[in-house]
Amino acid sequence: MTQAEPDLAVRARALVKTYGATRALDGVDLDVPAGQVLGLLGPNGAGKTTTVRILTTLLRPDSGEARVAGHDVLAEPDAVRRTIGLSGQYAAVDENLTGFENLYMVGRFYGRRKASARARARELLARFRLEEAADRPAKGYSGGMRRRLDLAGALVGQPTVVVLDEPTTGLDPGGRIDTWQVIRELVADGTSVLLTTQYLEEADQLADTIVVIDSGRVIARGTADELKAQTGGERLELVLASAGDLPVALGVLREVGSGEPSGDERARRAEILVDTGPKALIEALRRLDAAQVVVQDVALHRPTLDDVFLSLTGHVPAPVEEAK
Repeated sequence: MTQAEPDLAVRARALVKTYGATRALDGVDLDVPAGQVLGLLGPNGAGKTTTVRILTTLLRPDSGEARVAGHDVLAEPDAVRRTIGLSGQYAAVDENLTGFENLYMVGRFYGRRKASARARARELLARFRLEEAADRPAKGYSGGMRRRLDLAGALVGQPTVVVLDEPTTGLDPGGRIDTWQVIRELVADGTSVLLTTQYLEEADQLADTIVVIDSGRVIARGTADELKAQTGGERLELVLASAGDLPVALGVLREVGSGEPSGDERARRAEILVDTGPKALIEALRRLDAAQVVVQDVALHRPTLDDVFLSLTGHVPAPVEEAK
């Protein structure tokens, strides 16, 4: 590969990385189109962070090649570093410096003049709701505040490519929504984003394209809607007035749905996958009414990314703790 496609901010091919007998990456290919968000999903240990470390020049692959912002990560690491912003899984801030001093220092590292570094620091402190804490040492910040400060630090150099490795881990819901808005603003300005996340809603909200990785291999890629379509149809869910009617309801669902229905006697709930959506719902209610089965609640659910993740990897992501 001698040059990158002009419409790709990140291009990686056949990345391999091993640690002893463990093959952390086993031929990973990635494309991040310019001005878009690529969401990289996978269970813990799937290879997401290894991929990020290679693309940000922190780790050398055993084989394969990658270009970021047009620069080869092996041959031109300094050029790559000048064009990217990185926020890793853990907040990388100097706790003995104030929030302002942290961002000012990063600005100076990027070669900004003193006045420019000060202005950029104040701008980002406001953007991440840290103005009131700007002149306090970061060691007194909450976990969520340190996380926001780290995110701000990734943007000091106004990078063309931003790599965010689980950027909202530790943030409360308000902080997460604020961060989503910042990411949307970056993309609107033409910035390209590689996002790894454990929050499937986050990928659903932000990612133009999603890549699912497991055991070091890419096992699926596409838009959120395309991946959801792979899991099959919608789920028809019924809540009955009486648990005694559950066998009848399961029989009806078996006739109108796809596959075998599931039931929960204690919750008086029955559900099944359906291919015909509203038509199956209407037919199920008609048959249950004819059988004098009282339905208290009914819902038709589109597949979620949780369903996709479960279908592809066999389990859902581990829960992530909120900030205190």
